[in-house]
Amino acid sequence: VQLQASGGGLVQAGGSLRLSCAASGGTFSSYDMGWFRQAPGKEREFVAAVTRSGGSTRYAGSVKGRFTISRDNVKNTVSLQMNSLKPEDTAVYYCAANWWGIGTYDSWGQGTLVTVSS
Repeated sequence: VQLQASGGGLVQAGGSLRLSCAASGGTFSSYDMGWFRQAPGKEREFVAAVTRSGGSTRYAGSVKGRFTISRDNVKNTVSLQMNSLKPEDTAVYYCAANWWGIGTYDSWGQGTLVTVSS
C-alpha cells in the first residue's frame, strides 16, 4: 500500500491541525494504521494507532487527550486531529500501515512537517 500524508504546517501553541493520510494500491481495511513522529535530533516515536475496523485506538501518553486518530475505510484515509498543540509536538509526522496488525509497520508515507511556535 502507498501512503501520502498531508496537512502539516505552522501553528501557534494551543492551536489545532488535522493531518490526513491517503492510501492507495492495497486493501486499506486490511491494515492497522498508525501515526509516528520524529523531532529534530530525536528518534522516531509512536503517536497513535487505530485497528482495521476503527473500533480500537491507542495513544502515546504525551498526546492522549489532545490527539484523536480516526479512519474512513470508504475513502481509504486515516486522520490525526491534533488539538492543544505544544512546541514539543514539533516534528515530521508519518503515517504507516501494518498488514493485519501482524509484525511491524512496513509501509510508510513521506512525512509532513508540523511546527508549533511558542
